[in-house]
Amino acid sequence: MLTRVALTGATGFIGSAVLRTLADGGARVRALARRMPEADGRADWVAGGLADRAALDRLCEGAEVLVHLASRVSGGAEECEAVNVRGAEALMAAAARAGVGRIVHLSTAAVYGEGPHAGIEVAGVPAVPVSEASRTRLLGERFALDAGGVVLRPGLVTGVGDRWVVPALDELVRRVPVVWDGGSARLSMVDRDDLARLIGALATGEHAVPSGVHHASHPEPVRVGDLLAALDACGVLTAPPGPDVPWAQCLRMLAANPGRMSERQFALVARDHWYRSEEIWRIANCAAGPGPLARIVAAAPWYREALGRPCS
Repeated sequence: MLTRVALTGATGFIGSAVLRTLADGGARVRALARRMPEADGRADWVAGGLADRAALDRLCEGAEVLVHLASRVSGGAEECEAVNVRGAEALMAAAARAGVGRIVHLSTAAVYGEGPHAGIEVAGVPAVPVSEASRTRLLGERFALDAGGVVLRPGLVTGVGDRWVVPALDELVRRVPVVWDGGSARLSMVDRDDLARLIGALATGEHAVPSGVHHASHPEPVRVGDLLAALDACGVLTAPPGPDVPWAQCLRMLAANPGRMSERQFALVARDHWYRSEEIWRIANCAAGPGPLARIVAAAPWYREALGRPCS
C-alpha cells in the first residue's frame, strides 16, 4: 500500500473527509493550505496556495501519490482560471518534478452542462459546461490526464458539510411546492464519506488504476421524489404532497417566486442528471456502500442545524 500522500483541498467539504480516510488508513499525509489549521496529527501542513511554486514543491517532495481536490466552484473567469486551470497546471508540474507516481484529480459531472442526461457513460454526451467554474474544471482535467492521473467526475455530493444540494432543495420546495414533473427524475449522487473512501482506495490501493476519466457517484441513481421523502422523514425539509405538476408549469412557479436558485440550478436537482458510475468502484475494489439515501439519516442532525430546523 502506498503511504506518502500529497493532498490539496484538505480543509474543504470533501477534502476533510478524504484527509480523515487517508490518516485513519495509515497514510502519511502532507497537505497544502492557505490558512494553517490547528494541528491534529492527521497531516503535515504546507502553507501556501496553488500559485506558490515553492509550496507546491514542498508539498510533492517525497510523495508517492498526489490527491488534488482543491478547486474554485464559483466566481468569474479570472478567479476560476487561476485555481482550476493555472493552479492544476502548476501542481502537476510540481508532481512531475518530484517523480510522483500516482495522481487522483477531482472534477465534476457538471462539465456536461444542462441536460437532462439519463444513464450517460463517460463522454456519452459532449461536455458543454455553462458556468465558469465547470468550464475551467474541465480544462484543468487535461493537466491531470497528461500527467497520467485518474480524473473523477461525481454528481451531487451530500452529507455533513453540504452547503449546496440540500439547502437548494429546501429553497426550491418552498418556491415550487408541488411534485416536480412526477418526482421521477434520477440524479447521480454520492455521500461525501463514500466518495472519500473511493478516493482513498484509488490513492493507496495495491494496484494503480489506469489514467482516464470516470464518473464517481453511487452506482444507483436516486429518484428526486425518494430524496425529498427521505429528507422529510428525517425532519430536514417538508416535501410537497402534491399535486403532480409538469415541468413547464414548475418553471413558471419558480419565476413567480424569486429566490437565490436559478432555473438552471433547479433543473440540476429536478430533472434527469444520471451518469453511470459502476466501473470506478469495481476497478478500485471499493464497496459503494448503501447509497446516499441511507446516509441521510446520519447527516440529518447536521442538516437540521444548518437549516435552522428544530431538533428532533
